[in-house]
Amino acid sequence: MSKLKYWTLVILDGTGVDAKRLVARHRTTKELENAKSFFAATFADFPNINEVSDTAIQQRLLELSRHPESQQSLLAQRCLLCFISWQIQQACSNLARQFGDFHGFTEGDLLAYVLDDDGSLQPSTSYQSFAREILQTFDPEKSLLSSWTSRKLKQHDELETFLLECGLYLVRDWAILNDTQPKQLPKILGEFHYLTPKEVEQAQKLLAVYHKIYRAERWQKLAEGSRVKCQPPTNQQLQQMAQLLESKLTPKAVSRLSPENVLRQLQNLAAKLRQYRIHVRGGFLPTESLDLNFQENYSLLEKVAAPDSGNILDDIDEEEKFLKLYKQQILTCLDSALNEVTKSRINKLKKKDLTQANRFLLGLQLFHCQRLSMSAIAQQLGLGAQYKVTRLLKLKEFRADVQHKTLEKLKQAVIQLAQEYSTPERLANLDQQITAALNAEITNLINQAEIEAVSMHHQPQMSNFSQRLCQQLDNNLIQ
Repeated sequence: MSKLKYWTLVILDGTGVDAKRLVARHRTTKELENAKSFFAATFADFPNINEVSDTAIQQRLLELSRHPESQQSLLAQRCLLCFISWQIQQACSNLARQFGDFHGFTEGDLLAYVLDDDGSLQPSTSYQSFAREILQTFDPEKSLLSSWTSRKLKQHDELETFLLECGLYLVRDWAILNDTQPKQLPKILGEFHYLTPKEVEQAQKLLAVYHKIYRAERWQKLAEGSRVKCQPPTNQQLQQMAQLLESKLTPKAVSRLSPENVLRQLQNLAAKLRQYRIHVRGGFLPTESLDLNFQENYSLLEKVAAPDSGNILDDIDEEEKFLKLYKQQILTCLDSALNEVTKSRINKLKKKDLTQANRFLLGLQLFHCQRLSMSAIAQQLGLGAQYKVTRLLKLKEFRADVQHKTLEKLKQAVIQLAQEYSTPERLANLDQQITAALNAEITNLINQAEIEAVSMHHQPQMSNFSQRLCQQLDNNLIQ
């Protein structure tokens, strides 16, 4: 990029303090003649300015900008603010390229929160642009202006909230592990992710070892003044963790330990912690694309249903009855969960805005039943922009809530149903396995809806999720 970034401002069409409320949010540039003339005069002693590093240019501009309030100071600030606008655009572009397709946002959605500099020379007395906040807090002794801009952008409150609503949490795995305590894991992994007590205990040991090796060294570096981002554990650190874990696990488990195995376990744990943090911060839970298959996870359920009669034909007959009733229970519990979650969402919206509550209900019908695009729904609801529909429907959060509610209901139903086909002792022994099997079953069901949501026009058939929701909407069961 040439030096024009010091006198050319990246803006949104119609940009200003109301940028985030714009309907049309197209990125463009605006050349500032006063900044261009000042830059040329300031660096007239450089024969080839394009060969001068940004660091050297910014050092001179910063020196000039810190003089007592003067025209020269304001113009130097303006040149730096122009540079910052390009860095903001680049950071948003990188986020959109990395995560936008999956999480459902565009570069323009992000820029609407952070690109609010109108190009004025004098700072406003009533409003501080984000770019000016970046410049005021920048310390050239600690970081580069480009790095500082990227860091501040990821800490922007409203942008962070928007990304959380899209299911994106911008914190590295290693930082998440650093500030999670082992005593928090029973609630996060047991109550939220439905892991068994044994799995939770193993995760606690893993996290404790991670803290002893990685976090201790990290704190030492911070004490010495290092401000480098959390990097992945080194092979030596992973080897030390594996050795420590060996003393805490059974001989059978020890044989499977390796640095690669420890790294994979840490990444899996961090992923679960990330999902929990997104959820408690009001964001959406990410799901993976898997095909729904009602025949999966039946092995444990068949084990639950298997009686001890000794008659093979009777066993098969009893298992078939159990599995038939089980499949009916899945749909019954899904129906109930859809109804409860939808009504709960409507009631919350009604307390704030009755119009939004009605739009939400119609939006669900247009998306799941008429299978319209977000842009088409925006027109029908009179919202003007696709992102407003996304924020109104919050479909990922909606599916996550339905998933948890369905699992809760289904587990109760299956345990009650299985009592007719199994002994209390067997049920007690299989309780955690039943939970895991049902969790996988419901996850598959929700994942089918996730696939459908991102490729609606390429899905010839409705998911079970959409079918059951539309039945309730068409029959006016949800009001």
